[in-house]
Amino acid sequence: MASWRQKAAGALAGGLRKGFSAYLWLLKIWLPISLATALLEWSGWLSALDFILQPAMGILRLPAAAALPIVIGLTAGVYGCLAAMAVLPLTAEHMTIVSVFVLIAHNLPQEGVIQARSGISFWKATAVRLAAAGVTGLLVAGWLDPAPLDGGGPAALYEKASLLPFLTQWGLQTILLCLKVLAILLGIMVLIELMKAFAWIGYLVAVFGPILTLLGLDRRATVLWLTGALFGLAYGGALIMEQSRELELSAREVEKLQLSIGINHSMIEDPLLFLPFVVSPLYAWLPRLAAAMAVVYLLTICARLRPAPTPGG
Repeated sequence: MASWRQKAAGALAGGLRKGFSAYLWLLKIWLPISLATALLEWSGWLSALDFILQPAMGILRLPAAAALPIVIGLTAGVYGCLAAMAVLPLTAEHMTIVSVFVLIAHNLPQEGVIQARSGISFWKATAVRLAAAGVTGLLVAGWLDPAPLDGGGPAALYEKASLLPFLTQWGLQTILLCLKVLAILLGIMVLIELMKAFAWIGYLVAVFGPILTLLGLDRRATVLWLTGALFGLAYGGALIMEQSRELELSAREVEKLQLSIGINHSMIEDPLLFLPFVVSPLYAWLPRLAAAMAVVYLLTICARLRPAPTPGG
């Protein structure tokens, strides 16, 4: 029987190997899409697209100006949404509705491709997140019933930098982010391998398994769900790609897991960023958790009426 040192060494080597594999897989998706999205934002085309969402703003009881942070959030992520929302003349109720929408549906080009490469159709993942964001935002808007806001559309929110300084800034931010991603992925994969080597997975499943059952998910996906829910969709997607076959998850279970963490991921960092803008901290966490549960249960009901999906379908 292998000693604990041999087990630890084997887990370390296996975790580093799988972590680097997942990291390289992620970079091939992340870098080109990140650059394309950044250039789209720099060009000003994102601002020009806000008219597309203006009709929907009325349904969500938002002023037309709120279309800009939503468009930026949908395409460029939560940081761009926060930057835009911070300088707009919106009430706390309006910002809460925008926050709920964007927390569910943000960074769709990058995260949709990541999900497509790890077990679910890009269009299905994106459509479900948009639908969940719209329905949840509509329910929150009906509950808050925000007062109408007079005023014009958004002014120029950013002073446009020239292309070279912009690309330099993007490059530096991307390098720092990639280093952070590498450290987290390696750490998670080594931890998973250590838990396997020392039979700790069972304890983790025992603690969090009931939560996954409540969410409508397979208990075997506990580690994958925790990774996506706590650290983010990129990490969760990379680990789903790496671990789903080993865990012998069916295509149906992978689909449910993907949709759940697609709607409700990065449960610590992202909601905390929105806290200064929302009416109550509860709106930063509860609506999208409820939306994730609702989508999984609806999928479970629909599964009885149609054949099981093929992987990636």
